[in-house]
Amino acid sequence: MFHGSIVALLTPFKNGKVDEAAFQSFVEWQVAEGTHALVPCGTTGESPTLSHEEHDRVVELCIEAAGGKVPVIAGTGSNSTDEAIRLTQHAKKAGAQAALVVTPYYNKPSQEGLYQHFKAIHDQADLPIIIYNIPGRSVVDMSVATMARLAKLPNIVGVKDATADLARPLRTRVAIGPEFCQLSGEDATVTAFLAQGGVGCISVTANVAPRLCADLHNAWRRGDHATVERIRDQLMPLHDAMFVETSPAPVKYAASLLGKCTPDVRLPLVPASESAREAVREAMKKAGVL
Repeated sequence: MFHGSIVALLTPFKNGKVDEAAFQSFVEWQVAEGTHALVPCGTTGESPTLSHEEHDRVVELCIEAAGGKVPVIAGTGSNSTDEAIRLTQHAKKAGAQAALVVTPYYNKPSQEGLYQHFKAIHDQADLPIIIYNIPGRSVVDMSVATMARLAKLPNIVGVKDATADLARPLRTRVAIGPEFCQLSGEDATVTAFLAQGGVGCISVTANVAPRLCADLHNAWRRGDHATVERIRDQLMPLHDAMFVETSPAPVKYAASLLGKCTPDVRLPLVPASESAREAVREAMKKAGVL
């Protein structure tokens, strides 16, 4: 259903507000560079600090700018089930092709709680759902067994796996089947994830190296492993630099160097430090994107 380089879009700010013009221009650039799908309002898009009105608007702006050329997978997760339902219903109404729904953070639900949370969203919002499993930020890990149980529901179609467990995609493939859409949430391990049964990556790095990220996935799909290895190695320093401090501060600074947005982030995040900025600049030069 979804595959390849899927960008976890940053949200540009200007004078404390969403910079709508910069955001739509950024989306158009991503599409022109070959990005295969778009994710607005994820963690990289600073969704925790967007108001409900801003969240809805960013999704709408993304869908409008994409113009049907590539799928839009709207971030609609929340640790409130009712809020996640509302956000997912809005994404459906706005014209998104799917929703990316994170496991509830802070609440620490049981596996049964996770199941019931996703089932409630599934039952009340008629939109394909990709589970976002990221224990490092949500402090809860959905088991393969729970995911297999959810996958029996017709609109639970895949997972963004940010566990950094490279045995997980193969275990998931064996438990659920190859039709379940497995997308990596870790740029640095993407080729290993693809080899273990994945079909794409929801990427932070693609914000600033969309063409290279897309080329890697295109090469993988045609079996050109020499090109995959070359681009993999070229991008590795950039992957590291994007997380030298808490994301999305480094990637926003990187995008600012390309003239795509300001480096502004919202509290409680702060802009990248000078040492982080230096690391980002050096990595972008090594990758050939600056």
